[in-house]
Amino acid sequence: QVQLVESGGGLVQAGGSLRLSCAASGRTFSREAMGWFRQVPGKERDVVATITCNDRNTYYADSVKGRFSISRDNAKNTVYLQMNSLKPEDTAVYYCAANSVSAPYCASSVFTRPQHFDTWGQGTQVTVSS
Repeated sequence: QVQLVESGGGLVQAGGSLRLSCAASGRTFSREAMGWFRQVPGKERDVVATITCNDRNTYYADSVKGRFSISRDNAKNTVYLQMNSLKPEDTAVYYCAANSVSAPYCASSVFTRPQHFDTWGQGTQVTVSS
């Protein structure tokens, strides 16, 4: 079963950029939809961006459209989140997630809800200073 290890979080000034990486173990990464979510204390975990297993379709939360970009490299079993023009309100713990149980639908369906994802990384803190 897939396991996820995140990296790339840290402290950045408003307007700066960060690139998060999520390395996946397992042998079925190419058949797994992937996503990035974020959560702040006292708030629900919200979708940031998701991507289909074949890299054909993506979904972005309105708050990050035009600034964030999700991508994947199936040869490297890695999914990325490029974050540009960061704002203080982007400060959160960012989680990588995988849907490892819906392979027949991984290319045709765009998953956007936390409950669509069964495997989660440990989270990485992103702090954007004003």
